[in-house]
Amino acid sequence: METLTVRRVIAAPIADVFAWCTTTTNYTRSPFVLKARLARPGAGAPYGVGAVRLHTWVIGWFRERITSYNPPYDFDYAVDRSFPPARHELGRMTFTEVAEGTLVVWTTTFQVRFPFGAALTRVVAKPVIAHVFGRILDAAGTALTATPAGRPGSASE
Repeated sequence: METLTVRRVIAAPIADVFAWCTTTTNYTRSPFVLKARLARPGAGAPYGVGAVRLHTWVIGWFRERITSYNPPYDFDYAVDRSFPPARHELGRMTFTEVAEGTLVVWTTTFQVRFPFGAALTRVVAKPVIAHVFGRILDAAGTALTATPAGRPGSASE
C-alpha cells in the first residue's frame, strides 16, 4: 500500500473551497477528469455521508462513497470499485484556514491489483494520481480566485 498526500493553498474562504472540492462535477475542470457525477445523494447534503460519486479519468474509472462529512473541515471517502482494480484504504480531504486562504490536504492510501502491484503503484500510479489530484486542486484555485466581470478589481473598471 502507498499513501499519497497532495497539498495546496487556495486563496479563497474555507467554506467555498470545501463546497468546490466536494462537488464532484467540478473535477472535470481538470483535463484529466473526463466525466464526474453524483450517482446517489448523501444523507443531509448532496455530497454527505453515503453519497456515491462516479469519476472517469484518462487513467481509469472510480466509484467512491462518502464515509465522513464534516463541513467545512473534512470529508472521507472509500473507493468501492475501480478500473484498473485497486485496493483502497483511505481517501480524505481536509481544509484548514490559513493566512493565505485555505490549505487543502488530499490523502489517499491504495495499491493497484496487478502482478507486481506494489511496484506499479509506487512507480507509475502514485505519481500519476498525485499529478491528477494537483491539477484538480489547481482548477479549484483558478475557479475560486477568478474575478467576475463587474466586481471590484475586475478588468471592466
